[in-house]
Amino acid sequence: MRTQALSKTLIAVADSPFVNLQPTEKVLAALDADIQIAKQPTPEAILDVAREADGLMVTFANLSREVIEGLERCKVIGRYGIGVDNIDLEAATEAGIQVCYVPDYCQDEVSDHAMTLLVSLARKITYSNSLVQQGRWDAKAVAPMFRLRGRTLGLVGLGQIPQSVVPKAQAFGLNVIASDPFVPPEVAKNLDVELVEFDALLERSDYISVHAPLTEKTHHLFSKDAFKKMKSEALIINTARGPLIDDQALADALDDGQIGGAALDVLPIEPPVDSPLLNRDNVIITPHTAFYSVEALVDLQTKAAEDVVAVLSGQTPRYPVNKLG
Repeated sequence: MRTQALSKTLIAVADSPFVNLQPTEKVLAALDADIQIAKQPTPEAILDVAREADGLMVTFANLSREVIEGLERCKVIGRYGIGVDNIDLEAATEAGIQVCYVPDYCQDEVSDHAMTLLVSLARKITYSNSLVQQGRWDAKAVAPMFRLRGRTLGLVGLGQIPQSVVPKAQAFGLNVIASDPFVPPEVAKNLDVELVEFDALLERSDYISVHAPLTEKTHHLFSKDAFKKMKSEALIINTARGPLIDDQALADALDDGQIGGAALDVLPIEPPVDSPLLNRDNVIITPHTAFYSVEALVDLQTKAAEDVVAVLSGQTPRYPVNKLG
């Protein structure tokens, strides 16, 4: 049973990859809240601290129906991040729990990272560095390379982060097209971006940068069939979600010369275990760091906590995910 006074607000944290929770604590001070952190991100450990909590905050831990149905007092779940594929939204909605997220905390960081991966892959920076480290000073070894200006970048998704990519890509002289069934046409027009169907994007793009959410429909969006439609020298960049790409299909496409290379900040399994994409000269992999900067993490904690405070104070959150009756 809950031992503190009923007026005392309890906030549980399912998992915390942060060095500290000072930005969260600063915001939650408005509720005079007690904060309890799960010892590990298992259903049992989460419910040990969250069963009687008023709010629950989560980063990567899986909030399954089992966990959500075990929450006896919870009114709000705050996700430290953009995607919510680790939260059973149907179960949360049925339980009357408002789910919130932070869709705009790392626009600069992820868009910078996407462009950095694109340019690094196109200019073969990491491969060139490895050659020099091996004692090889041979410009011919990196052939062929192509000028960026005048080539086409296809954006899969045109939400806030890819919208931040657009001017950075255009500054390199890239023509930008995008596939997004939900974006208003005027948004694309104002960015000087041509909206196209997904298959057309695959066929026309020299570079493809993936920014789609992970859903049942987009799982393995990039499959064997998708890679067959791409240019043989096309490069794919993924800073969104690992399972958007079938990693074995990508490995096969690279082996068969169907595409030219890949730069990935996310993988289906993290960290990778026996991934077919490791140890390749035409693949760059970073350890899911596109979101990171000191400033971004402060923004993330602050905005997630502010929506938790809003819900528990009877106010409308800035970034609700689900709609409650």
